[in-house]
Amino acid sequence: MESRSYEITSSAGVSIRVTQGHFSTNHSHINYYVDTTTLKASHSESAAAAKQLSAQYVYSTPVDTIVCIEGTEIIGAFLAEELTKAGIRSMNTQKTIYIVPPEYNSTNQLIFRDNIRPMIAGKNVLLLLADVTTGRTSAKCVEGVEYYGGVVRGVCALFSAVDHVSGYPVNAVFTTKDIPGYQAFNKLECPFCKGNVKLDALVNSFGYSKL
Repeated sequence: MESRSYEITSSAGVSIRVTQGHFSTNHSHINYYVDTTTLKASHSESAAAAKQLSAQYVYSTPVDTIVCIEGTEIIGAFLAEELTKAGIRSMNTQKTIYIVPPEYNSTNQLIFRDNIRPMIAGKNVLLLLADVTTGRTSAKCVEGVEYYGGVVRGVCALFSAVDHVSGYPVNAVFTTKDIPGYQAFNKLECPFCKGNVKLDALVNSFGYSKL
């Protein structure tokens, strides 16, 4: 299958590169790979993305901790800055917003060490992901935060193919409305595989590996 790439730009001037083809994620097969690398690595792009995401929370959502999944810590720091700049006051004694990347155990469950738990337990937590394809990874993150006593106040992402995760609306910079024709398939029901179309690459939020 011949793949093609192009850029799409949000109303806030944030851009991502999209590649059409046949790709495999951990949970599904997809017909578009959404590359969020620049958004996560570029100072100016990260700041712009954070500003766009913050608009959903500045006046209505208390945030003590931002749990940053899939390498989104830079955006998380800018997001915290936008929220505090807008006047949101943290409920923790430090009057700050914590930026916390999670750890995973051998069964891919989210865990927080004892020194990190005070930043989660009893805190208002915002989950920040690079992309949400099926919602399975983000649902595990919600479950993990709640297990450690955190109060999930929202789920946000750079790109999301779903509207809700575990009952929470997903606030995303880009959605499938920006990528007409985007589809995700169960690996056993993928029409490309049934048509003997080879995979172009294995992909996740950190990048891709061509086959």
